[in-house]
Amino acid sequence: MDVCSTYNRFGKDVCQSKAIPEPTLKKLSADINSNPEWSFVRVYTDEGISGTNTKHRDGFNEMIADALNGKIDLIVTKSVSRFARNTVDSLTTIRKLKEHGIEVYFEKEAIWTFDSKGELLLTIMSSLAQEESRSISENVTWGRRKQFSDGKVSLPYGQFLGYRKGADGLPEIVPEEAETVRLIYRMFRDGKSPSFIARHLTAQGIPTPGGKKVWQAQVIESILTNEKYKGDARLQKKFTTDFLTKKQKVNEGEVPQYYVENSHPAIIEPRAWDEVQRIMRQRKASGKRHDCSSPFSGRVICGDCGAVYGSKVWHSNDPYRKVIWQCNAKFKNEEKCRTPHVTEERLKNGFLEALSILHENRDTLLNDIRDVKHDLEDCTAVDARITELTGEMEVIAGLIQKAIEDNATHAQDQEEYNRHYNELADRYDKLKKKLEALEQERDERHFKSDILSGFLFEMTEYDYLDAEFTDSRCIAMLDHVTVYDDGRMVYSFLNGSDITVMV
Repeated sequence: MDVCSTYNRFGKDVCQSKAIPEPTLKKLSADINSNPEWSFVRVYTDEGISGTNTKHRDGFNEMIADALNGKIDLIVTKSVSRFARNTVDSLTTIRKLKEHGIEVYFEKEAIWTFDSKGELLLTIMSSLAQEESRSISENVTWGRRKQFSDGKVSLPYGQFLGYRKGADGLPEIVPEEAETVRLIYRMFRDGKSPSFIARHLTAQGIPTPGGKKVWQAQVIESILTNEKYKGDARLQKKFTTDFLTKKQKVNEGEVPQYYVENSHPAIIEPRAWDEVQRIMRQRKASGKRHDCSSPFSGRVICGDCGAVYGSKVWHSNDPYRKVIWQCNAKFKNEEKCRTPHVTEERLKNGFLEALSILHENRDTLLNDIRDVKHDLEDCTAVDARITELTGEMEVIAGLIQKAIEDNATHAQDQEEYNRHYNELADRYDKLKKKLEALEQERDERHFKSDILSGFLFEMTEYDYLDAEFTDSRCIAMLDHVTVYDDGRMVYSFLNGSDITVMV
């Protein structure tokens, strides 16, 4: 007995309804049941899914699996474009079906795949369908980029914590979610790591942006580095490289990017956001991995071997509980480090002692910091050189383009062409390296200036008569503290000052 399955894909470009229209179902069923040699199996559909790729088309893939398993020997579909808009997918699938004795009939084009002319017609029709899909994709891409160039901001609200789409189409703050965002930023500024924050939010039962129960450190990092939380928007961070595979890549200059300031209400103050970026860069630059459960994590150094101190809890289950810090490599080397362990309370008090000593020359110190900040922020010469190099690179890029076009339109000595091309390419690469070095220098100057800004703020706010230890102050001011075997603790501050106190 011949078995027949009808397949039709109803995308948004065919029908706005998510259900298959009843008249269509009746017509399909009637057409099949009117043929005495056919037996109707079922209708397979993919609702509102693009036909450019079969990967996520569950209905299509289920139909092919049923056919290959012997449940179907004839597939009736509305048209070539409803079957697949990717020529490769279309032909590959049909050839696989033919190998198993399964025929496909395309009603609109009257194509039978077992017919001798079927594959040729199918190739032509699939190519046309593919070009139609390419045109649609390019139009959508153009529309999106036009929105970007006009500064129109759109967020993936279903996966974005803190905002929803407002009545005017712009991002609107969700108060309860915004509190979670502020908590994440506050904990990070207080010295906690993304992993620690993720565990805390999970323990508190706070749902993730996607509504899940368990937070991941990567999600915390993405929230901490997203400029949209300070009210700005960098548009077109990624772009689609292939309309068929829908593969995306990070935009590294291949297509224009747009940065829109004050595009929507901010959840995090710009100064706080900038401080978080500074702390993030500082931690990455240190190359040290630590939990950051304490402001001293990764900042206490052994004066004997140079290893980092780690925290340990003594008497964790009795009233004498205390946290002590000890060289992590103390018992790893042949000769045991002679540096003493230090309690966390002593580290905090030592920081306040060192800070009070630093405060004795407060006015001179603040003036020196302001002078250094002014020098760091003056990037006039660097910016001028960057502009000059960028201009030179544009000229050489134009010469390279002209050389390529001339070679394509006029007969040339290819050896001479390659020599000329390689010379231009080498010049471009050398200029590019110089440009990258200058941009790195400028970034480092801004980075150091940001560090001093945080230090300057805390020093200005500090009152030695009413001094209390705070995690945020320690993080903003202290680079590290070195413990020596003679009991000295040298506090190295971010402005370059070293202050010694005793254990």
